[in-house]
Amino acid sequence: MATAAGGVVPGGDPAPVIEMRGIRKVYRTGKVAVEALRGIDLEVRPGEFVAIVGPSGSGKSTLMNIVGCLDTPTAGEYRLDGEQVAGLGRDRLADIRNRKIGFVFQGFHLLPHLTVYENVELPLIYGGVPARRRRERVLALLEQVGLADRATHRPGEISGGQAQRAAIARALAMDPAIVLADEPTGNLDTASGSDVMDLFSELHERGRTMIVVTHDPALARRARRVVRLRDGLIVPDDRP
Repeated sequence: MATAAGGVVPGGDPAPVIEMRGIRKVYRTGKVAVEALRGIDLEVRPGEFVAIVGPSGSGKSTLMNIVGCLDTPTAGEYRLDGEQVAGLGRDRLADIRNRKIGFVFQGFHLLPHLTVYENVELPLIYGGVPARRRRERVLALLEQVGLADRATHRPGEISGGQAQRAAIARALAMDPAIVLADEPTGNLDTASGSDVMDLFSELHERGRTMIVVTHDPALARRARRVVRLRDGLIVPDDRP
């Protein structure tokens, strides 16, 4: 069923940007084995907005790490944007991660000594993008997330909601196949969290593929599809 990146499956639908089959993850401590994921089958199509929810210990963080190429499964197949990633080495995973995934974390992960502009520019520098194109891209992204007037501020000089919007702009810098967000409203007050949720909805409406791991029911309700985990397995999808 998998095709080259950007292709279509025989029925004419776009190929999955994420395609998982039989994903298992076992952690071992001495003679003790803990099965965090017990056979995950998951497809996400381009342009979907998916929330991954579940109680503590359900496997959400493990699944997020595998989706984000931060960890590898013990067994199973995983294709990201048409590329087989299960079983690849650390350097190759890092390359795929940098090209295909934009990360948004609960703690923002902005570099405090850099300005908002410089934080957003950083992935483009690492990606070898020429200076003129970097400037055009960064200014466009800051305008998109409502931070054009905060470009020269450092993270300590802006609010938490503004810091998260800067992190979202940075996640979009390399135009990744998916944006993967881990509890993106967890450190924000209600008003700032609502602003970030509005931005996620706007990105989805523009066709961006969004995957959000969250405990926040308000954010999960914004998604068009909810994937629920329990004891390392997916329970039936809820598609509003």
